[in-house]
Amino acid sequence: MSTVQQPDPRDRPARLTVGVVGAGRVGPALAASLRLAGHRPVAVSGVSDASRRRAATMLPDVPLVTPAEVMARADLVLLTVPDDALPGLVEGLAETGAVRPGQLLVHTSGRYGARVLDPALRAGALPLALHPAMTFTGTAVDVQRLAGCSFGVTAPDQLRLAAEALVIEMGGEPEWIAEQNRPLYHAALALGANHLVTLVAQSLELLRAAGVEAPDRMLGPLLGAALDNALRSGDAALTGPVARGDAGTVAVHVSELRRHAPQTVDGYLAMARATADRALASGLLKPELAEDLLGVLAKGTDGAEGDVR
Repeated sequence: MSTVQQPDPRDRPARLTVGVVGAGRVGPALAASLRLAGHRPVAVSGVSDASRRRAATMLPDVPLVTPAEVMARADLVLLTVPDDALPGLVEGLAETGAVRPGQLLVHTSGRYGARVLDPALRAGALPLALHPAMTFTGTAVDVQRLAGCSFGVTAPDQLRLAAEALVIEMGGEPEWIAEQNRPLYHAALALGANHLVTLVAQSLELLRAAGVEAPDRMLGPLLGAALDNALRSGDAALTGPVARGDAGTVAVHVSELRRHAPQTVDGYLAMARATADRALASGLLKPELAEDLLGVLAKGTDGAEGDVR
């Protein structure tokens, strides 16, 4: 084992001063990660009490100031605000003269590419879109999770290397996304991650209603295996009554859900139809079994009780 003491990142000369506009769950984590890479967070802005507490925890000793002051102090500014607020923020910063020529301006929206930063570009800023494909908790664990995390990167060609270098410094893996493909890219991530949380939460609630004392312990291994199989094998990993064409079982599911958790029925039916389509296309679901299954799903959509067999 080596006995050579590793240098503390805080002892390295800082290369860029870093500011954060919007101390939500993402901005402080990225700034903390950049600090580990030798950069120096110098200012953060936040409106809500929660964001201010988060900034104080994740970025201690970094002053809380206005967005204009963040822009004035930092060479690299992270704009980590909600998607719908981003265009107005950029326009406001540009119109008020807060943007400085040569300033790196980074937003973390998955929806937008670099074009949303055009008002700042006209003011001389260097625009980068770096979206971490990760769910954030607003705690220090987020910094650890950035290791190996993919980032959707969009930037002008001349800034591509700079954008990718920043991602690598944060421990991430850059993935280039064309400007016109950003909305589709973001929709894909929302479909896979955001909707997954809803599905898991519904499953936990139903298991509790069925009397399971530790639904999280029951679901953990199952969902972990399902995710691993899906990532490895795609549609070939489909299992369960829909993929098998067990129309009677699906009818019982719909009936029980309508009785105990009617708010979940529409989601179940939509996912069951999508699963049936994919199982048919991949040859897992036999066409002769699909007809009865699709009939059950159609009856469920109409609000009728499925045939229990």
